[in-house]
Amino acid sequence: MQVKLPELERKYWKCTDPWLLQTDPLGHEICNAIYSALSKETYRSAVELGCGNGALAGRLRQRCDNYVDINGAAKALLAARQSVSGRGKIRREFPCPLPDGDHDLIILSDILYFLDADEIRELAKQISQSWSGAEIISFTYFPEDPQVVNGGNAFEIFKQALAADFTFKTTKHASGYQIDHHVRADQSLYN
Repeated sequence: MQVKLPELERKYWKCTDPWLLQTDPLGHEICNAIYSALSKETYRSAVELGCGNGALAGRLRQRCDNYVDINGAAKALLAARQSVSGRGKIRREFPCPLPDGDHDLIILSDILYFLDADEIRELAKQISQSWSGAEIISFTYFPEDPQVVNGGNAFEIFKQALAADFTFKTTKHASGYQIDHHVRADQSLYN
C-alpha cells in the first residue's frame, strides 16, 4: 500500500516538521549534504518537489535566480512560506505537470515513495523530455514503515524511466537515507 497525499497532509497537520529537518541534527546533516552536493554556485531556475516546510528551500534559494516549491500538503506549504519569507513560487497541486521554465536544477526531496509507480514514471518522462540538461539531486529516505514503497525501490523506478543519458552518482549514503546526484558529463561532479 502506497502512502498517498492525504496521509502526507495528516503528517503535517500533526507537526509542521514531521521529518525534523529544522530541529534535529540529522535533519541539518541531510540539508547540508544536499546543499554541498550542488555542482554550481548559482542556478537560473530550480524546482524542488517535496519542499516540505521549507527547511532546505531557504538555503537553496540563495543560489537560484528563480525557485519553485511544489508539495502536496497545504500545511507544509504554509510552513514553507514562513521559512522562505515569500521568495519564489509555491504550488500545491502535486502530482502535476512540472512548471514550464528553463530549469537547470531539479531537487527530489524525499518525494518519490509518496508516488505510485506510474506517477514516478510520468515524472521521469517530464524531466527527460523537458530538462535533459538539468542537474538532479534526489534525497531518498528509507522508511521502515511497511505501508510505504521503499525509497530505494522508488528511486530505481525513477532511474529506469529516465532517458538513457542520465547517470547518477551516490554522493551520500547513511543510515536511513541516500542522496543521489546527476549532472551532465561536462560538469564538475564527473571530471
